[in-house]
Amino acid sequence: MKQAEFLNVVMPFKDKLYRLAKRLLVSKEEAEDATQEILLKLWSKNETMGEYKNVEAFAMTMTKNFCLDRLKSKQAGNLKLVHSNYTDENTSLQKQLEVEDSINWMEKIMEELPEQQKMVLQLRDVEQYDFEEICELLDMKPTAVRVTLSRARKAVRQELIKKHNYGIG
Repeated sequence: MKQAEFLNVVMPFKDKLYRLAKRLLVSKEEAEDATQEILLKLWSKNETMGEYKNVEAFAMTMTKNFCLDRLKSKQAGNLKLVHSNYTDENTSLQKQLEVEDSINWMEKIMEELPEQQKMVLQLRDVEQYDFEEICELLDMKPTAVRVTLSRARKAVRQELIKKHNYGIG
Protein backbone atom coordinates (compact mmCIF):
# COMPACT_ATOMS: atom_id res chain seq x y z
CA MET A 1 0.00 0.00 0.00
CA LYS A 2 1.42 3.39 -0.96
CA GLN A 3 1.61 6.25 1.53
CA ALA A 4 -1.35 8.11 -0.03
CA GLU A 5 -3.50 4.95 0.05
CA PHE A 6 -2.48 4.30 3.66
CA LEU A 7 -3.44 7.83 4.67
CA ASN A 8 -6.80 7.53 2.90
CA VAL A 9 -7.53 4.25 4.69
CA VAL A 10 -6.28 5.09 8.19
CA MET A 11 -6.80 8.83 8.69
CA PRO A 12 -10.63 8.79 8.64
CA PHE A 13 -10.72 6.81 11.91
CA LYS A 14 -7.60 8.26 13.57
CA ASP A 15 -9.77 10.34 15.94
CA LYS A 16 -11.67 7.22 17.05
CA LEU A 17 -8.35 5.59 17.95
CA TYR A 18 -7.43 8.66 19.99
CA ARG A 19 -10.80 8.79 21.81
CA LEU A 20 -10.59 5.11 22.70
CA ALA A 21 -7.03 5.56 23.95
CA LYS A 22 -8.09 8.61 25.95
CA ARG A 23 -11.04 6.74 27.46
CA LEU A 24 -8.73 4.01 28.64
CA LEU A 25 -5.61 5.97 29.55
CA VAL A 26 -7.08 9.31 30.78
CA SER A 27 -4.14 11.50 30.09
CA LYS A 28 -4.29 13.47 26.86
CA GLU A 29 -0.54 13.01 26.45
CA GLU A 30 -0.72 9.25 27.06
CA ALA A 31 -3.57 8.96 24.55
CA GLU A 32 -1.63 10.95 21.95
CA ASP A 33 1.43 8.76 22.49
CA ALA A 34 -0.66 5.60 22.22
CA THR A 35 -2.36 6.81 19.04
CA GLN A 36 0.98 7.69 17.48
CA GLU A 37 2.35 4.28 18.47
CA ILE A 38 -0.62 2.52 16.87
CA LEU A 39 -0.29 4.55 13.68
CA LEU A 40 3.39 3.59 13.50
CA LYS A 41 2.49 -0.07 14.03
CA LEU A 42 -0.13 0.18 11.29
CA TRP A 43 2.41 1.77 8.96
CA SER A 44 4.85 -1.08 9.68
CA LYS A 45 2.07 -3.50 8.63
CA ASN A 46 1.43 -1.35 5.57
CA GLU A 47 2.43 -4.06 3.08
CA THR A 48 -0.02 -6.61 4.52
CA MET A 49 -2.83 -4.14 5.26
CA GLY A 50 -4.85 -5.35 2.28
CA GLU A 51 -5.27 -8.75 3.99
CA TYR A 52 -7.54 -7.27 6.65
CA LYS A 53 -11.20 -7.07 5.71
CA ASN A 54 -11.83 -4.29 8.25
CA VAL A 55 -8.73 -2.16 8.88
CA GLU A 56 -10.63 0.09 11.31
CA ALA A 57 -11.69 -2.82 13.50
CA PHE A 58 -8.14 -4.16 13.41
CA ALA A 59 -6.77 -0.74 14.43
CA MET A 60 -9.32 -0.35 17.24
CA THR A 61 -8.41 -3.80 18.56
CA MET A 62 -4.72 -2.89 18.42
CA THR A 63 -5.47 0.34 20.30
CA LYS A 64 -7.52 -1.44 22.96
CA ASN A 65 -4.84 -4.08 23.51
CA PHE A 66 -2.02 -1.54 23.52
CA CYS A 67 -3.81 0.65 26.09
CA LEU A 68 -4.74 -2.28 28.31
CA ASP A 69 -1.11 -3.46 28.23
CA ARG A 70 -0.01 0.07 29.10
CA LEU A 71 -2.44 0.17 32.02
CA LYS A 72 -1.14 -3.16 33.29
CA SER A 73 2.47 -2.00 33.14
CA LYS A 74 4.18 -0.73 36.25
CA GLN A 75 4.72 2.73 34.79
CA ALA A 76 0.96 3.22 34.54
CA GLY A 77 0.15 3.04 38.23
CA ASN A 78 -1.53 6.42 38.27
CA LEU A 79 -3.54 6.33 35.03
CA LYS A 80 -7.32 6.45 35.18
CA LEU A 81 -10.33 6.91 32.91
CA VAL A 82 -11.22 10.39 31.64
CA HIS A 83 -13.25 11.65 28.74
CA SER A 84 -13.95 15.31 28.00
CA ASN A 85 -13.93 16.50 24.43
CA TYR A 86 -16.98 18.74 24.48
CA THR A 87 -16.62 22.48 24.05
CA ASP A 88 -18.93 25.07 22.52
CA GLU A 89 -18.03 28.77 22.52
CA ASN A 90 -21.68 29.81 22.12
CA THR A 91 -22.86 28.50 25.49
CA SER A 92 -23.19 30.65 28.58
CA LEU A 93 -20.75 30.26 31.44
CA GLN A 94 -23.50 28.72 33.61
CA LYS A 95 -24.36 26.18 30.94
CA GLN A 96 -20.67 25.41 30.39
CA LEU A 97 -20.20 24.75 34.10
CA GLU A 98 -23.25 22.47 34.14
CA VAL A 99 -21.94 20.53 31.15
CA GLU A 100 -18.48 20.22 32.71
CA ASP A 101 -20.06 19.05 35.97
CA SER A 102 -22.11 16.44 34.10
CA ILE A 103 -19.06 15.24 32.19
CA ASN A 104 -17.08 15.01 35.44
CA TRP A 105 -19.86 12.96 37.04
CA MET A 106 -20.04 10.65 34.03
CA GLU A 107 -16.27 10.17 34.19
CA LYS A 108 -16.45 9.30 37.89
CA ILE A 109 -19.34 6.91 37.34
CA MET A 110 -17.63 5.23 34.38
CA GLU A 111 -14.41 4.84 36.39
CA GLU A 112 -16.33 2.58 38.76
CA LEU A 113 -17.63 0.28 36.01
CA PRO A 114 -15.94 -3.05 35.34
CA GLU A 115 -13.43 -2.87 32.45
CA GLN A 116 -15.65 -4.73 29.97
CA GLN A 117 -18.65 -2.47 30.69
CA LYS A 118 -16.46 0.62 30.19
CA MET A 119 -15.27 -0.67 26.83
CA VAL A 120 -18.72 -1.64 25.54
CA LEU A 121 -20.26 1.66 26.70
CA GLN A 122 -17.42 3.65 25.09
CA LEU A 123 -17.62 1.80 21.78
CA ARG A 124 -21.41 1.80 21.53
CA ASP A 125 -22.55 5.10 23.04
CA VAL A 126 -19.53 7.32 22.45
CA GLU A 127 -17.97 5.92 19.28
CA GLN A 128 -21.30 4.76 17.81
CA TYR A 129 -20.05 1.33 16.73
CA ASP A 130 -22.71 -1.21 15.83
CA PHE A 131 -23.06 -4.44 17.77
CA GLU A 132 -21.34 -6.61 15.16
CA GLU A 133 -18.25 -4.39 15.23
CA ILE A 134 -18.15 -4.43 19.04
CA CYS A 135 -18.44 -8.23 19.01
CA GLU A 136 -15.48 -8.41 16.64
CA LEU A 137 -13.38 -5.85 18.54
CA LEU A 138 -13.94 -7.35 21.98
CA ASP A 139 -14.25 -10.97 20.86
CA MET A 140 -17.67 -11.30 22.51
CA LYS A 141 -20.94 -12.89 21.47
CA PRO A 142 -23.79 -10.49 20.52
CA THR A 143 -25.86 -11.50 23.55
CA ALA A 144 -22.94 -10.82 25.86
CA VAL A 145 -22.40 -7.37 24.31
CA ARG A 146 -26.08 -6.47 24.74
CA VAL A 147 -26.18 -7.71 28.34
CA THR A 148 -22.94 -5.89 29.20
CA LEU A 149 -24.20 -2.67 27.60
CA SER A 150 -27.51 -2.95 29.42
CA ARG A 151 -25.77 -3.48 32.76
CA ALA A 152 -23.40 -0.58 32.14
CA ARG A 153 -26.23 1.78 31.22
CA LYS A 154 -28.26 0.63 34.22
CA ALA A 155 -25.32 1.23 36.58
CA VAL A 156 -24.73 4.70 35.13
CA ARG A 157 -28.44 5.52 35.33
CA GLN A 158 -28.65 4.39 38.97
CA GLU A 159 -25.63 6.48 39.95
CA LEU A 160 -27.00 9.56 38.16
CA ILE A 161 -30.37 9.12 39.91
CA LYS A 162 -28.56 8.87 43.25
CA LYS A 163 -26.61 12.04 42.49
CA HIS A 164 -29.72 13.99 41.50
CA ASN A 165 -31.82 12.69 44.38
CA TYR A 166 -29.27 13.06 47.13
CA GLY A 167 -27.01 15.78 45.84
CA ILE A 168 -23.27 15.63 45.55
CA GLY A 169 -21.67 13.05 47.77
